[in-house]
Amino acid sequence: MKRPPLTRWTGIVLRAVHTACVILLGAALLHGAPAATPALLVLLSGATLFALDLWQFPGHAFELSGIAVLVKLAMVAVMATNESLRLPMFWLIVLWSGVFSHAPANLRHLRLTRNGWVRK
Repeated sequence: MKRPPLTRWTGIVLRAVHTACVILLGAALLHGAPAATPALLVLLSGATLFALDLWQFPGHAFELSGIAVLVKLAMVAVMATNESLRLPMFWLIVLWSGVFSHAPANLRHLRLTRNGWVRK
């Protein structure tokens, strides 16, 4: 499927914004600053990226990598609403992201079907 010309650049810009929001959140957490707003920015930018991914590849929601993103977004939502869990959840999400971003493609693209997990 050929993507519209600006789709790739939209994704690149959104990923850069999301990375900046994650850094802002990490800085707020490590310096004891209020972190609810940065957590909400991470949630909003992450959800927007996921929506863009789903628009381009609707089946992504049923792949292990897509499900991992949904779990991450749920963890960020918990961070935004529960101050006592923010720092441990931040580090859990960093580790979670690293594992799923760098896992082999045959694992990341496992697809959840009615019959269980199948290779793409």
